[in-house]
Amino acid sequence: MRYYEIIRLAVTLGFALGALGPVKAEEKHLTILMSVPDLAFPFFVHMVDEAKAEAQKLGHIDLIIADGQRSSPKQTADVEAAITKGVDGIVISPNDVDALAPALQEAVDAKIPVVTIDRRVNKVPGILGHVGADNVKGGEAQGQLIEKLFPDGATVMNLQGQSGSSPAIDRNKGLHNVLDQQKDKYKIVFEDTAGFDRSKGLAVTESALAGMQKPPDVIVAANDDMALGALEALKARNLLGKVKLIGFDALPEALGQIKAGNQTATIEQMPGGQVRGALEVLVTYLREGKKPDQQVTLLTPIAITSENLNQAERLNEVK
Repeated sequence: MRYYEIIRLAVTLGFALGALGPVKAEEKHLTILMSVPDLAFPFFVHMVDEAKAEAQKLGHIDLIIADGQRSSPKQTADVEAAITKGVDGIVISPNDVDALAPALQEAVDAKIPVVTIDRRVNKVPGILGHVGADNVKGGEAQGQLIEKLFPDGATVMNLQGQSGSSPAIDRNKGLHNVLDQQKDKYKIVFEDTAGFDRSKGLAVTESALAGMQKPPDVIVAANDDMALGALEALKARNLLGKVKLIGFDALPEALGQIKAGNQTATIEQMPGGQVRGALEVLVTYLREGKKPDQQVTLLTPIAITSENLNQAERLNEVK
């Protein structure tokens, strides 16, 4: 092909491409890693489902789902693999906020924007944003409900969450913020971690009840899986309905038990709202270059009882 023919072809091609116009910001194709601590938890399965729906709604997004399998080394490896792959952004709920900090710092240093959900990482400067529930207020909602149910005082069993996770720390703090103000009335007679795990919730509750002369007035758990484990322990001792049971997360199964009168309450922390908000922050930045107005966005949890079940995000999943 002669030189002038090459030039003419190039000009023609240029005009053709120009006619198509530049790629619109909302059509920019993105590859995003979404990493959660453990897909064995129904809470995180719901988050992933909500993320997939939101990604489809936003359009032109490949969402890579990574299951941390309750292992910080596994989750770290997933993040590092995503960095090597060259993803456009990362949305993550860290298994352990301290253990995942180095990998997230590596992502930030590689100019990959990171948005955390549910669990906030304070040790990494440069994280684009965090969207989560105010877990301290969630714990306070549990404590306030105990005050409402037992205005004259109560004995309390407290099943704490996974050691080292910010939700467990914050929910426990919130509960104590309320109950510790009146220690003479609200006495925590047992307190230990059950690791956010249903089988551990059952085992820890069974062991605790076996060592008590009389059952507590209320069992409060940092998530619904532990509460549902405690429910089985109460059932075995014919204590259903006699001991108040308060969970956290508003899982469909827990909502069903509230509806049936076996669980007293749970705390709704809007996991769908969290993940939708996180993707909106990340995609807006990647497509428009706009950072969020505030780096941290916290949704306020609410207590769900039989009186306001209609406010639960996942009520339609109750069988």
